[in-house]
Amino acid sequence: MVDFAGKADPGTTKKYKTGTWRTYKPILDKDACIGCEKCWEYCPDTCKIEVEHEDDIIFETDLDYCKGCGICAKECPVEAIEMELDEK
Repeated sequence: MVDFAGKADPGTTKKYKTGTWRTYKPILDKDACIGCEKCWEYCPDTCKIEVEHEDDIIFETDLDYCKGCGICAKECPVEAIEMELDEK
């Protein structure tokens, strides 16, 4: 339950999927990703998910919560993430 005075119970944000707010979505080039965790580190919505890909660890995006801010693409040191218009 959200209190309009600015308080919320711990863990309640998982109930609110904010991915529908997005205009752009991140597209990951899995072969280019070096698994450096920069996208995970900078994501303000903590929507990066660690997954295995061909014996490596990469970070995919949970689109249920990604708002499409593009910080992950900006911070990726190997430009493995591109922002693409999300045509819903």
